[in-house]
Amino acid sequence: MAFSDSNSPAGIPTDSEAIVGGSFIRRLSRLCVRLVEQVMPDPYVIAVLLTAVTCVLAYAIAPKGTVPEILTGWYDGVFKIASFAFLVALTLVTGHALSTSKPVAKLLSATADRATTPAGAMVLTFFVSLISTLLNWAFGLVVTALFAREVAKRVRVDFAWLVAAAYAGWSFYVCGISSSIALLSASSGSPMNIIEKLTGKVLPMKDFLFSPLNYVPLLVLAVLIPLVFWLMMPSAKEAVPADPEKLKREDSIAADPPAPKSIAGWLNHSRLVNLLLVGVGAWYIGMKAASGSFKLDLNMLVLIFLLLGLLMHGSSHAYLKAVNNAARVAGPILLQFPLYGGIMGIMTATGLADWMSEIFVQYSSTNTLSFWTFMSSLIVSVFVPSAGGHWVVQAPFAVPAATSLGVPPAAVAIAVALGEGAADMIQPMWAIPLLAIAGVGLGRVMGYTLIIFFVMCAVMGGVLLALPHG
Repeated sequence: MAFSDSNSPAGIPTDSEAIVGGSFIRRLSRLCVRLVEQVMPDPYVIAVLLTAVTCVLAYAIAPKGTVPEILTGWYDGVFKIASFAFLVALTLVTGHALSTSKPVAKLLSATADRATTPAGAMVLTFFVSLISTLLNWAFGLVVTALFAREVAKRVRVDFAWLVAAAYAGWSFYVCGISSSIALLSASSGSPMNIIEKLTGKVLPMKDFLFSPLNYVPLLVLAVLIPLVFWLMMPSAKEAVPADPEKLKREDSIAADPPAPKSIAGWLNHSRLVNLLLVGVGAWYIGMKAASGSFKLDLNMLVLIFLLLGLLMHGSSHAYLKAVNNAARVAGPILLQFPLYGGIMGIMTATGLADWMSEIFVQYSSTNTLSFWTFMSSLIVSVFVPSAGGHWVVQAPFAVPAATSLGVPPAAVAIAVALGEGAADMIQPMWAIPLLAIAGVGLGRVMGYTLIIFFVMCAVMGGVLLALPHG
């Protein structure tokens, strides 16, 4: 199977190289890219417009859609999500700081050296994104962008297409150990553990992670998505590669000046301070593990990635520098989270979420509940793109329906999570940090992921219908 010829620049395929059906999918992807570039505004603008749409819908059809209820729900939602938003931002910042440490950077560089053709670069980028994201969504989001940059320095490839493949791999965080829905459902006493509140039981992580409803779509799409991206590969005339020299200049790290010859300078550049904090954190984790009370929840993930980042960066000065860079990436998320919290508040306070979910639930049976939960999740995810916040909106109706139909709560939890992952392909909020690091525009990337959205919906929906829920 050839991906290049002597007449194509540095391995970019020509139109004559498209396999059967490839030209059609390429034309379709080209149309989607142009369409999205023309109509998709900035993600912040989308959040404001969705707020307005939610207000109109709540006023028109929600059971309690009065103006005072809408405004109160919006205000409460904006500030109720503040603590969760801060935790998410901390996860993103600590993940970013860890991924920019020298050991991780060297590993990414060595791995990127294996990419030699555009198709190979895309496949490698997709799987690096997928694997790192299954470990931690924030770590994976940053690694995904940094790795795409490393690959683009070595292979002449359409950069937006490459970043879109990376983002598609990242969307599978909903299936991994840092899935917000899985972690919240496994956290006893959490105010956002809806399953425990309604059933009195905690959902173990293994019941979520090792369910066929979770891992079968992951395995199928891990094969199918790279194939679809290969078919969408832009031709030589259409490809817009990154400038390798520009990327190298941007990624060059200036050497730190020597530590000032003072007590303060020594402390700032010494590994001792970081090691003290790493020691305390590791002691705590060891104590919890020894007592059998270790729980991998959001708080623990933040602690683990904080300790690893401190250890790999060495000095306090180096780690604080990495955190400062990470904070710039997390800024847009902190701005948009309250807006989506307000949307969540409106949907919950006015009963709009109830109305949307119940439409799907009332037509469900034991075998179709997870499918219809997935379909409603796609809609809710557009309005509430935070998996944790989304779960709070949808779970109060999906979990009781599962209980009444004899469906395990894990089935609807997975269905909501899968809907969240698929909807990320058309909801750009989580693309912001990735695009900011990668340095590529939103429109061209989302044009490719629009097609992946339909592929994911077909596979995920089909699996939820085909597999038993018990």
